[in-house]
Amino acid sequence: MRVAFYSPMPPARSGIADYAEALHAPLSLRADVTVNPADPAAHDIALYQIGNNADHAEAYETALRHSGVVVLHEANLHHLIADITIKRRDWDAYLREVEFDGGLAALEFARRVRALEVGPDYDGVSMLRRVLSGARGLVAHSDYVIAEARLAGFTGPAARIPHGAWIAADGPDRLAYRQRLGLDAATPLIGCFGHLKPYKRLAESLRAFQRVVKRQPSARMIMVGEPHADARLEDQIAALGLGAHVRLLGRADAIDDFNGYLAACDIILNLRYPTVGETSGTLLRALGLGKAVVVSDVGAFAEFPDDVCLKVPVGRGEEELLTRYLALLVQRADLAAALGRRAAAWVEHECRWDRAAEMYADFLHAVAAGREWTAPSVASAEPAPTPETPVIIEPAYIRTWASAGEGDGAYVETHIDRLEKTLSLVPPADAPTDRILEMGAYLQMTPPLRTRLGYDEVRGCYYGPAGRTDRKQKTSTVGEEFACEVDLFDAEKDAFPYPDAHFATVLCCELIEHLPSDPMHMMSEINRILRPGGRLVLTTPNIASLRAISAILQGYHPGFFPAYIRPRAEGEEAEARHNREYTPKEMQMLLLDAGFDVERLETGPFKNDPKPELIWVDDLLDRYKLPRELRGDGIYAVGRKTGPVRSRRPAWLYS
Repeated sequence: MRVAFYSPMPPARSGIADYAEALHAPLSLRADVTVNPADPAAHDIALYQIGNNADHAEAYETALRHSGVVVLHEANLHHLIADITIKRRDWDAYLREVEFDGGLAALEFARRVRALEVGPDYDGVSMLRRVLSGARGLVAHSDYVIAEARLAGFTGPAARIPHGAWIAADGPDRLAYRQRLGLDAATPLIGCFGHLKPYKRLAESLRAFQRVVKRQPSARMIMVGEPHADARLEDQIAALGLGAHVRLLGRADAIDDFNGYLAACDIILNLRYPTVGETSGTLLRALGLGKAVVVSDVGAFAEFPDDVCLKVPVGRGEEELLTRYLALLVQRADLAAALGRRAAAWVEHECRWDRAAEMYADFLHAVAAGREWTAPSVASAEPAPTPETPVIIEPAYIRTWASAGEGDGAYVETHIDRLEKTLSLVPPADAPTDRILEMGAYLQMTPPLRTRLGYDEVRGCYYGPAGRTDRKQKTSTVGEEFACEVDLFDAEKDAFPYPDAHFATVLCCELIEHLPSDPMHMMSEINRILRPGGRLVLTTPNIASLRAISAILQGYHPGFFPAYIRPRAEGEEAEARHNREYTPKEMQMLLLDAGFDVERLETGPFKNDPKPELIWVDDLLDRYKLPRELRGDGIYAVGRKTGPVRSRRPAWLYS
């Protein structure tokens, strides 16, 4: 499908330009997308990102000439229409648009505007009717905006597609930006971001903050954005005696600085009233960074789940409740952190850009084909099947397959907890013909894949010359027989010798850390050979474990196995050493980039060695408000294939 994609794009100073740029890449994986082409008629469908300022004049005027799908980022376009009529000195066009949208009463008021007796009725006349009257379809981020479009007379197909969230691959450095601000790790910090206009409840926020400071004098606030003259923020801060507690930082032109100051905060205020249904990109960035956020309980913001942000009704009691919320979050850092974790988990599930792009592509296909579009469930764009009941494979059974004479017995005993946990993650076969592949197979946990988990075909693979297949056999200590084929190839260079969608499950355990050059080749091939909905079980050491933190702070290498490996005999090639160890966050990003949803991500035991006392590391993490989750020695992840590879060489992994 060829899509004409109309929108301002960076470097335009527009939040919608940032939105369009973030959407464009994943949408281009699902359609042939051209940005701002000269002729929309040369495409199957046109998509118009429309906002309420002059940056959107080209998209708006093109939408009037050529019908397509309109994306309303808010339910009011009056400022845009004023920009393309009044500011062009075309008062007749302005009067026509006001009459078309609001009727004779609105026209009479507009004539007074022309006579300079009053200002335009920006709030009362939304100016939606014209662009919607010819639209083939509508996209909005909230039910609120769709309802306003219906009131404006739109009767066509509409899709509610959540605003994407910017989930930083490696996250801004919270402590570095706190250092810029002259703050230590523990100082409670509240932030207000964006264009600092009065409708963002800035006066109410400052008065509430003044009351919080009386209870918690260490609390601080930053305001990041261009102050509006009507806000008179410096005067308000001085009048409230908050000069030592509130800093106006101005506009952060570099997005890294904007995100860095967001990361430095513990609490984000994203209040506004009145509203026209806008969805705040800043809010989505804050949620993606796992911040405790307080919003006004109005418009599109009221539709956010109650457990990912705190909501303050506008009007009577607003300041009192805002004060109570801020005081609670400032004094109970654990509650603020828990709220932020829920927010980050929610946006990761609901607001990923690839999910938004998938919904866009499906809706555009439906509109172009003239068929009805059915919205996916709120819980997920593609609901995951009910997880299988895990099959418990006891350590005693795993030990029966260890061959002490070959050295396997000692290895299995050292790693028995890891092997047991890994097998507990493997979904049992759900069909008599299901196939499973174990990469790097040593046959230590391979036999139970057939004998206990029920896979019809169990295959192994290992590093070696491509095209060769070895047959491996094993007999357990209780007389069970097992045999499988083990194919040899280079997982970073060779095409895997299996057809597309051949396997139900692939195990890649303690392998990725050995790869020296191109792990995404392996991940791409795993995606190819897995059937849709198939699972990848991925395990590897955790370079962000408590053990690793302790090691590096005491002057040792943090890697679980950083040593070079000596050949066992003269002239023999040494086995592959650990080339790169990963963090749990990186495993999550790796799976997402490779076309998988993350079903499970946890850490746990890796080797049954004596464990040092690391309570002091826990205390250190708490002191600097760093996460204590996912700090076990081994990473255990399960991904479910949901589509093609999303990024063959992601920037976080490749230079």
